[in-house]
Amino acid sequence: MKRIAVIPNNSKDIGLVNTKRLVEFLNGKAEIYIDEAYSVLGLNVNYVAESEILDNAEYLIVLGGDGTILQRAAECAKRKIPVLGINLGKIGFMTEIEIDDMEDAISKFLQDDFTIEKRMMMKAEIRKENKIQFSFHALNDVVVSKVAGEKLIYMELSTDGVAVNRYTADGLIIATPTGSTGYSISAGGPVVDPCMRLYVATPICAHMLSVRSAVLSSNKDIRIKLDGEYGNADAVVTADGDIQGYIKNADEVIITESEYDFELIKIGEQSFYDTLIKKLS
Repeated sequence: MKRIAVIPNNSKDIGLVNTKRLVEFLNGKAEIYIDEAYSVLGLNVNYVAESEILDNAEYLIVLGGDGTILQRAAECAKRKIPVLGINLGKIGFMTEIEIDDMEDAISKFLQDDFTIEKRMMMKAEIRKENKIQFSFHALNDVVVSKVAGEKLIYMELSTDGVAVNRYTADGLIIATPTGSTGYSISAGGPVVDPCMRLYVATPICAHMLSVRSAVLSSNKDIRIKLDGEYGNADAVVTADGDIQGYIKNADEVIITESEYDFELIKIGEQSFYDTLIKKLS
């Protein structure tokens, strides 16, 4: 039997009605692991500490939206645990299985009637005074943006030491193909097939007459440096929507392709473009 970790989203699955429905469908067909915080539900599963939920799992099923998947993406990628997303959100490019189709999709999954789609991830490092302070991984995007209420920031973008552009803007988004349908598209960036391997650099509310997104090779490092020549302002660095730290004048964010791929379980023949038209039309 498959060993499956199940992660629900309390705010989207009110009363965990759909989580119970999923677990009841899986009972006797798979070994199920779920956070011990839900032990009050009295489900016939293996309750484990939240930090250990992936230790014994071969697969992860997430009930929620794409944001719920993003919270676990790096951890799953490092462990090579494929993820199946059941959509309880509004859009759901990664959580493609609609709740009404859940049992049919899970039946196919249990019968190995699925494929695994590999998505590139990014590794980002924050460098201060020529020293790497810390690093992190992202599936969707890394964003350098002005601190709320502060003035515009000035940034220089380069790849492998070659200058790409200077920006006066609220911020700069570096997105993977997976992230091209997230924050990046809202800022005017292009849609990219999620199986490609590249970066999309898109400024946020640029104070410039002519500015476009730039498509950059994932084989080269990407550097974003605050440019103090034109002004001094701190910036916040986020990865997949979570704050990772703050940078000051002359600090850098260095982005390279992660050694880990995120593995997404795909059921059925619906293509990315079918999903795109359905979700964004």
